[in-house]
Order: sequence, then C-alpha cells, then structure tokens
Amino acid sequence: MSEYNKWYHPYEVNAQYTERIAYFSMEFGIHQALKIYSGGLGYLAGSHMRSAYDLRQNMIGIGMLWKYGYYDQVRHDDQSMRVQFLEKYYNFLEDTGLVVPVIIHGNTVWVKALVLKPEVFGTVPLYLLTTDIPENDYLSQTISHKLYDADTAARIAQSMVLGIGGAKIVEALGGADRYHMNEAHALPLVFNLYEKYLDVKKVKERVVFTTHTPEKAGNEEHDINLLNKMTFFGSINLDEVRFITGMHDQMFSHTLAALRLARMANGVSQLHGEVARQMWIDNSDISEIKAITNAQNVPFWRDTALYEAFEQNNDDELVQRKAEMKKPLFEVIADQTGKIFKTDVLTVVWARRFAGYKRADLLLRDLHRFFDLINQEDQPVQVIWAGKPYPFDQGAIDMFNKLVRLSYKKNNFAVLTGYEIELSRKLKLGADIWLNTPRRPREASGTSGMTAAMNGAINFTIQDGWIPEFGRHGENSFLLPIVDTSLPEHEQDETDYANLMQILEQEIIPAYYQDRKKWVNIMKSSIRDVTPMFDADRMADEYYKKMYQV
Repeated sequence: MSEYNKWYHPYEVNAQYTERIAYFSMEFGIHQALKIYSGGLGYLAGSHMRSAYDLRQNMIGIGMLWKYGYYDQVRHDDQSMRVQFLEKYYNFLEDTGLVVPVIIHGNTVWVKALVLKPEVFGTVPLYLLTTDIPENDYLSQTISHKLYDADTAARIAQSMVLGIGGAKIVEALGGADRYHMNEAHALPLVFNLYEKYLDVKKVKERVVFTTHTPEKAGNEEHDINLLNKMTFFGSINLDEVRFITGMHDQMFSHTLAALRLARMANGVSQLHGEVARQMWIDNSDISEIKAITNAQNVPFWRDTALYEAFEQNNDDELVQRKAEMKKPLFEVIADQTGKIFKTDVLTVVWARRFAGYKRADLLLRDLHRFFDLINQEDQPVQVIWAGKPYPFDQGAIDMFNKLVRLSYKKNNFAVLTGYEIELSRKLKLGADIWLNTPRRPREASGTSGMTAAMNGAINFTIQDGWIPEFGRHGENSFLLPIVDTSLPEHEQDETDYANLMQILEQEIIPAYYQDRKKWVNIMKSSIRDVTPMFDADRMADEYYKKMYQV
C-alpha cells in the first residue's frame, strides 16, 4: 500500500499553515507533461499547488485524470485548426489503492484515485480521480475522458465524481479541516458533507469557495429536476435541497448555491471582488465575498538569467538576454509556419483562450492600417497569436482560422497551435509586448500578464482583472484608457481600437526603436513591480490567513 493512502506530506508542515486543506479544482496546470488543464483556471491552481509545497503547507489537491485531456490543438492539411482527442498515459502517477463508490443516476460508479507525488513536479500531493477502470461500464468510464465535455449529463456527472468522489477520497485519507472549491464545479461535495452532518452550519464551517466568472451568464445553471434525477444531491430530497440552498426556481445556479453554503468566498482580483459583490448583491444569505488576487509561482515561470541581469542592474546583459529568450519561440514559428522572425524586431504577442469577450481580432479591425503598421521598413513589428478555442465553439475556431488565413504569405505575422504550458512559457519569454484586449470588466484576473512581466514582456492591456493593482501607464506597462461600459459593444470596441492603435503607433513603437533607455526602464519597472505581490507564495499565504484560519 502506498504512503499516499493516508494524509501525508514529505516535509514537516510549517507551523503557520497546520489546518488540513483539501483544494478541489476541475483542472490543474502543473506541467506540460500532465495535460489535465484548459487555461487560466488550471494555471492558477497549478501555481497554488507549487507554492503550497514551497511554503510547506498542510494542503492536498483533488482533481480529475482526464484520459484525453482538454484536447490537442493540431492542423488540417490547409493549416486551419483541427481538434484531436489523443489518449494520454502517465507512468509518473501512482495508484493509491483507494477506490470509492459514487451513485450517479441511480447507478454505482467506481472512482479510483491516483496520486501525483510531490517529488515529481514540486507540488503538494495531488489526487487525480478516474472512472476509466474495468469495474465500470463503458458509459461510466467515459465520465473522466474529456475536460469540460460538451454533453450536459456528462458535465454534471464530472462534477459529481470530483465533488462526491473527491470528498470520499479525502475522508479515506483522514479528513480535512477545510474544503476549498476552486470554482463551483465540485459543488456536490457540499451536499455530501450535508448528508454527513445534517447541519448547514457545520457544512459552512468547513467550506470556502473561489468564484472566477464575472458575469451571471457564465456561471453554470442546470434544471434542478435533472440534477435531482442524476442524484447530484445524494440522498437529500428536493424540498430539503431547496430549503438549504434557497433555490426555488426550476433553474439551479451552482455559484449561488456555493455562495450560500460556504463560510466564505472570494473573487480573484480586487476589481473582480467588487464586480462579484455587485453581481450577487440582490441574493439573500450569501457568504462574504472577499478578494484575493491571483498570482503565479515565480520559480516555475521566471527566467533566472534575465532576473540576475536585472538584479545586477546590467542593462546591456538584460537586453542581450531578452534577445536570446526570443530564439526558442522563433524556432517554433519557423517549424510551424516556415517564417524566420528576427530578435531585434518589436514582437507583439496575443496568447490566451479564444473566447469572444477577449477580442482576439481587435488589432485587425482595420486590416489596411494593421498591415501598414507591421510592414514599416524602418520600424517593423512582428505579431504572434496563439490560443485554444473551446473545441465545440465553432465561432471561436472560425476566428482562429481567419487569423491563420490572414497570416499566409505575411513574413512577420504568425498564428501558432498547441498553446499549452511550454508554448506559453516560450511566448512570455519571447514577447516584447504582451497584448490583452478583453471587454472590461469581464476578465476576472488574467494571470498570463503576470508571468509575461516576470520575463521582461511589457503589458499592453485593457485595465481589467489584476492590472489596476499593478499597471502604471508609461512606467511599467501601457494601459488603454477605461471605456464607458454602458455603451453598445461595437462603440466600446471602436474606442478601444482607436486608443490601442494610437498608443502602439505613437508610444510603443517609438520607444522601442528610438528611446531604448525609456524602453529598458519600463521593462525593469515591470520586472520589479510584479513581485512579490503577484508571486503565488503571497496568494497561498493569504488563503490560509483570510479564508482558512478566520
């Protein structure tokens, strides 16, 4: 039997962090080799698990072992995007010997826990749940196949495996003092605890909740009768469910239920905390919504040589290292597109999920102006796009393919596939400008800009998410003026575009090519200001002090 079939850490727990915390997340971005994440939510959870390990906290992670991951982003013959579901195998995960039953739609589904041990990637123990075992019928096996499955019943079943299966695994390990839900995906955990204690107060004592979605439409809702039919609420009858959640309509809001059954909740930036409080203000009996700004694990993301040059205040070495950091990214570009990019050319990167509100094509609003901009002989610009659309969002895939078509035959315009941790790292190391164009205030946090700043990429961004806590225009970043969000979306887009192009043409490009001292000072301020505030050690410490220990 593994030592990981009981609550275990390979270190003496730091006396500041002794409470036993079980951290539930549908995705974890730990390492390129472990493909169980889709984007920012996973990267955030991965950095949390790394910093919890670095600080020797008494925490474990509970997640899912996705057989096909999210998906592999590859290409059709014409270079357009293709969705590939490839089976994944991991010999670095260890069988804990723990198998627990979860009743789904009246049937027993067996859930096995494998463990990612701390020494593999430097995280706290991470227990990954799978239903893809011989004890289950084929339909049950498929529950843990695809992250964010497009089928409604499958998505509900995935939440039940994470929440109920995860709660039972935690119980088998000896139990936790606090259960932390990173988003409401693990909500069935709360009903499992209620079955155990039959007391809402006792449940609330144990549960904390992080919300990431700053608009109601993005917060998951399902028909309460469907959930009941699928045994989402365990053995609790529907009248009691309605009573303890205050949910009396046909549609059941997972986020609202979590806010009512957690002792405390938090948004993931100071701005998002305000947005979340406003968003749910009309609902009674919800928990306090604090704000704990997301952050990223510095040792994992930051280039050591660049930081050494920064610490020594050696500007020449800093600039030289930044140019060297572009080379691995440019090799990927050459491999994928047949284009050779140059290390002494201003390089702008837009890389993130292809969601509509993130406006991947804002820079292309006037194509003639865009091509004139990047084709100036004396001050050229290289532009790179990368990101994964949701595999069943045809609109987002069409947007990606439109960019691919526009980039054909353009020497300094590239669109890359395979946006996962390693490509993300190369893009952040290789970017001079990290472009971020969401519609405010729909970006809850936006952690990619933090890791870009750690690596000398200057943020050029809408003032959303974490940026109001960091950005100072012309000093450590370039910020678009805040636009009136009550305007129609096309007017917001037009204003943002006008401001974006003005700053790019009149401030960013001249600074890069004509005022290198100013450019290097902005880069240095960015590297200096991003830590320790946006280091995940600060975040992991805050969760204990503001959420777990109060």
